[in-house]
Amino acid sequence: MRNIHCAAAASTGLTAGEIEHTLNKALMPYAQAKHILVVPPDISRFNSYAGDIVSMLRRLFMRAQIDVLPALGTHTPMTPAEIKSMYGDLPLADVIVHDWRRDPVALGQIAADFVHQVSEGLLNYPIDVEISKHLLDPKYDLILSVGQVVPHEVAGFANYTKNLLVGCGGLGMINHSHYLGAVYGMERIMGRIENPVRSLYNYAAQTYLSRLPLVYILTVTTMGLSGVNVEGVFIGHDDDSFYQAAALSQAKNLTFLETPIEKAVVYLHPDKFKTTWVGNKAIYRTRMALADEAELLVIAPGVHGCGEDAENDRLIRQFGYRSREEVMSAVASSKVLSENLAVAAHLIHGSSEGRFNITYATDRLTSKEVRSLNYAHMSLDAALAQYHPQNLTDGWNTVNGEQVFYISNPSLGLWTTRDRFVGAGKRG
Repeated sequence: MRNIHCAAAASTGLTAGEIEHTLNKALMPYAQAKHILVVPPDISRFNSYAGDIVSMLRRLFMRAQIDVLPALGTHTPMTPAEIKSMYGDLPLADVIVHDWRRDPVALGQIAADFVHQVSEGLLNYPIDVEISKHLLDPKYDLILSVGQVVPHEVAGFANYTKNLLVGCGGLGMINHSHYLGAVYGMERIMGRIENPVRSLYNYAAQTYLSRLPLVYILTVTTMGLSGVNVEGVFIGHDDDSFYQAAALSQAKNLTFLETPIEKAVVYLHPDKFKTTWVGNKAIYRTRMALADEAELLVIAPGVHGCGEDAENDRLIRQFGYRSREEVMSAVASSKVLSENLAVAAHLIHGSSEGRFNITYATDRLTSKEVRSLNYAHMSLDAALAQYHPQNLTDGWNTVNGEQVFYISNPSLGLWTTRDRFVGAGKRG
């Protein structure tokens, strides 16, 4: 199938009609499909436009039975209210919940030699490839993986093969691929199309998923004054669609600043960010823009825990966010952490490596809880009194004589200085 690329002016984006026309044209060869599995992101990627696309697909394939398997990864299952908010009138009976601890089926293994090569000798372990049993159900004559390509801390750019191998994957791939990215270096990966983790995902998909009736629907979005702008839609079943989408995301979702940020304020919407596991995008996506000794204030009214999974939550609270070297040492000495490498990776990702200061403003975690994670704490009321989101615009603001860089949603991009981005790419 030929890949379809729709581009639009940044000021307007594609219209819903244009997107639906593109879907209809690209998926015409599959018009007779009887059983379809759609794999979109969850509520944490609400701005992917995937919810609208799911509704369009249901109109396009009205005669088919469509099941929806949100690519949760290790995230908490969506509530009925979240499903309605994102997917409209989708019947709850048509939603399948991915259970990452029980549902995945083993397909094979990526050899340790491959991992050793792509990690530049940093790691040397095999990686099990597991995927949800639902993706292997022979009743599905079409699988549509839907999602947003946007800079990402683990894979360079989110989605494509990651949507299936992690979003619908199992413990082996989730643990080992995340740790690979963290040890290799997050700043060497974010916003880069070619990197070890992406090589791993694409190789695993090519080796073990090539026989699935799979088509990817990839979006690139930005935020405009009236909401989400869809800058491009890419539809295909091979790497080409991803490379085109990632190149557009580089152009649209990377913000290069002339000078490093001394004070950043990031707001986490309470409907989308409920744990530090997801909310720490405030740290990942700003770290390359922050000056040494900078202050990062994360205003997090909905954050009430650490992990999206009870065991992950416990381990994060036990170890706290630490530097790369400290976490690698803890992995070497702690059996429980070595068996939960995705948590170990997350601890690295959430650390400033001692380079800048992080303060969480939330009243749903106590000051003691926040400080035990190695963050400073500020009361939510105090943070909102000084930096209320309604009084700020994305980008530079002056608040009581202080220059502040404000970000209303860290999921939408990557902020960096050009020197740090180029320098990180050359490191190693």
